[in-house]
Amino acid sequence: VTPLPPGSAGPSPVPGMFADRTEPGADVQSLWRSARSARCEVKTCQTGKISTAEAAAQSHTARDTVVQTEQSKDTVQDVHQEVQVDYAGLLLFLQRVEDAVIKELNKNWKSHAFDGFEVNWTDQDETVLCLHTLSYPEAQDQNLQVTSVSWNATGSVVACSYGRLDDGDRNTEKSYVCTWNLDRRGLNPQHPDLVVDVPGSVMCLAFHPSQPSLIAGGLFSGELVVWDTSRTEDPVIWRTGMTDDTHTDPVYQVNWLPDTKHRNHSRLLSVATDGKILVWREERDGRLALAEGFAIVAQQIPRSTRLKKMAWGEAAVGVTSLSFSHFDPGVFVVGVEGGYSLRCSTAAETPALLRPGGSVPLRAPAELTFSPHAGPVYSVSCSPFHRQSCFLLPPSPRNLFLSCGTDGQVHVHSMLQTQPLFALQLSKKYLFCVCWSPVRPLVFAAASGEGVHLVDLARSMQKPTVSLKQSMSNCPVYCLEFNTKHTRLLAAGDAAGTVKVWQLSSDLTEQGPREMSHLEQLASEIMD
Repeated sequence: VTPLPPGSAGPSPVPGMFADRTEPGADVQSLWRSARSARCEVKTCQTGKISTAEAAAQSHTARDTVVQTEQSKDTVQDVHQEVQVDYAGLLLFLQRVEDAVIKELNKNWKSHAFDGFEVNWTDQDETVLCLHTLSYPEAQDQNLQVTSVSWNATGSVVACSYGRLDDGDRNTEKSYVCTWNLDRRGLNPQHPDLVVDVPGSVMCLAFHPSQPSLIAGGLFSGELVVWDTSRTEDPVIWRTGMTDDTHTDPVYQVNWLPDTKHRNHSRLLSVATDGKILVWREERDGRLALAEGFAIVAQQIPRSTRLKKMAWGEAAVGVTSLSFSHFDPGVFVVGVEGGYSLRCSTAAETPALLRPGGSVPLRAPAELTFSPHAGPVYSVSCSPFHRQSCFLLPPSPRNLFLSCGTDGQVHVHSMLQTQPLFALQLSKKYLFCVCWSPVRPLVFAAASGEGVHLVDLARSMQKPTVSLKQSMSNCPVYCLEFNTKHTRLLAAGDAAGTVKVWQLSSDLTEQGPREMSHLEQLASEIMD
């Protein structure tokens, strides 16, 4: 039975309530299916949060995999099998080349092409660098100057003396000796590792050549003092005191000498402007006793070569510097206030004509007077390089030395002649110190009123190779010293109370082949 649609009037009334009839079918759409289909489309069109699958894709365990082939047993057996050598053929070959090989070996043995040349495996540096600028503020507050610098036996500690080279009460003014260990971690450039208070101006100092803790110093008063830097309470272990043997003028240089009679002891040499060169020995009671002495007297200098201001009646000639020959330890050179350099001998027996006094008679050591500078000589330095006598090399008596002074010139001398081989005008101001390089026969350094000058004679004999400004104010540099252990280091002290440690470039510290021969040839050509 198909119900009538709403609002239909229906068929015309017929007799009876119901009648059989056939109507076409009707379609009813499913709302549940369409709603479910819509929800599925939304799900498939939108993407939820993508989750990575690294944990599942990566392995949590590692395992080494053999990627090289292992040696087979057959190969191992082959290696251990005896190698077949044709000994008869090898013997014939060696007999055939024996004469030629021996000839070449003898030729190389007698060659001097690489004399003094050492292979350097370190990096090459082409510039000179300032590694450290050291100072003691308390000394600078007193306007004290660095009068001397010295390296200890290990080459790791540098010491400087504070004093006064200009006007001032140098005899009573307090001064200092300071040391810095450059190998120490946390180095403070303005805080020395050791400060020794000295009642008087310290004019010079020198470390002991083999005992790193011993320093000798010369004072303005003429006294000598030796300090032991390992003793912090009372570092003074020896001193001369003020006696009849003590210098009467400031001590400008001290040197340690080996004691030929006692191997475990050293002697101390001092020079001063009173003209005396004194050798001291250590005593058990802490005194330095005079062992022997020399004096530079005017009578040993020819009248024709003297400066006008030097009178014949003046007995002593002020000594400012001294350097021992590395070729003959009995020969030394001194520089004097009169502008001369003199060759001297420790074997001299001539008595010095001085006023009697002192416990030891003094001798006159001068043997040869060299052509003078135009002013006082402040420093001399003997070359550490010379040819040793042997059956391969002819003995060479030539020994070179340098001298410098207030005329701003460096004279290069041979001990065989009075005239200098040549002279270099390095500065228009004073030259206070000069020193040969310990590793380069043709290199030396000079301290001037302008700074530090480094000269390489292989490059130029007319001008410095490198000129270094010690400070922005161009204050004078009074002292310098090469480090013989760490040969690229050079220490220089100035009038501002500063010590600078310079690292030299490779070309100034590496000896080239035949450099010694070049120096010998240079001197020979000039002498000829």
